[in-house]
Amino acid sequence: MKIYAYSHEPIAFEFEQTIERFEVEELPLFRFTGKGNFLILKIKKRDMSTWKLIHVLSKATGLNERDIGYAGLKDKSATTIQYISIPKQAERELKNLTTEKIEILEKTYNKAPIKIGQLKGNSFSIILHNVTVSAAEMIQKTAEEMARKGIPNYFGYQRFGEDSRSYLQGKQIAKSGKRLKGAKEKLLVAAYQGHLFNNWLTERVKLSKVITTHAPQEAAKVLVYPEALVKMLSKEPQFFKLFIGDLMLPYPHGKPQYLKDMIQASRRFGEKAIAPTGLICGSHALRSQSDAYHLEAKYDDDELSSLRGDRRFAWIWPEYITGRHDPRTKAYTIGFTLPKGAYATTFLEEIGKKELKPAIEAER
Repeated sequence: MKIYAYSHEPIAFEFEQTIERFEVEELPLFRFTGKGNFLILKIKKRDMSTWKLIHVLSKATGLNERDIGYAGLKDKSATTIQYISIPKQAERELKNLTTEKIEILEKTYNKAPIKIGQLKGNSFSIILHNVTVSAAEMIQKTAEEMARKGIPNYFGYQRFGEDSRSYLQGKQIAKSGKRLKGAKEKLLVAAYQGHLFNNWLTERVKLSKVITTHAPQEAAKVLVYPEALVKMLSKEPQFFKLFIGDLMLPYPHGKPQYLKDMIQASRRFGEKAIAPTGLICGSHALRSQSDAYHLEAKYDDDELSSLRGDRRFAWIWPEYITGRHDPRTKAYTIGFTLPKGAYATTFLEEIGKKELKPAIEAER
């Protein structure tokens, strides 16, 4: 079960992810050149997944789906703005787009197509309901504190399917050793990767909370750690405790380096210059070392080779927090920006101290 990093009392609000209440806009990683052989489309879509958008564009232009570039996947149940690239020669075929769910906001050109992962982050605007005046004040105060101190970068519930158990199928597929067939199997194995990461991050948040809320001697007994180690960790001023051998990454991007000097790393972590990463196990993945790998090892599946592995930020900082409350309707509109791969619902769950995953309706 996910552990929350902050100690405030739960804040009451109602959340539902719909096209009216949930808006997200991609922030490109770089400026487009304005010229080149690829047309860049800034597209606003409603009630449509990125996969469906690509399928619709393919049908309209006659392009193969693999020739349509995108930086990240966006949910169906939202109003989203994202960037798509297509070969320039297909521009005139866009007249065949007839659906009202898609609106082309801007066009430009670039020398290269958009590739997966080429985005800086995402900007969100989400309407929460049944928010009292006092709750609105607490949401704003808490969100601003999280922008200063950061939050755990858990995968959101969307990663794990309607019943939150798709990772079990993914584990079975990953253990079979066979080559993955199609996008569905890749998503299932990715859910398994995400499950392992979330469990590792939960343990790191839990032990960090023990160290920050207990005297070193008591924390050492709770964690069954050497007291000397706990005393060293307790001197780190930030909540999320760093260990020798952690793979640190310049924030928000750069080349990973192993943590060797805890004092220096802690200082740079507090300055938001670097952040620790967690393992996304798979082929070619870098592992942490020393004490850090002792914590990572039980969440590492070295038999998983059907998907490429990676490192994922364990800790991130929300930015550009805004809030607007309507006392009459009790609606609260919260705006914020997260780095790529981070989930808006994870941020809101840390504020509310509750799981936001919608309940599955029982079959009649």
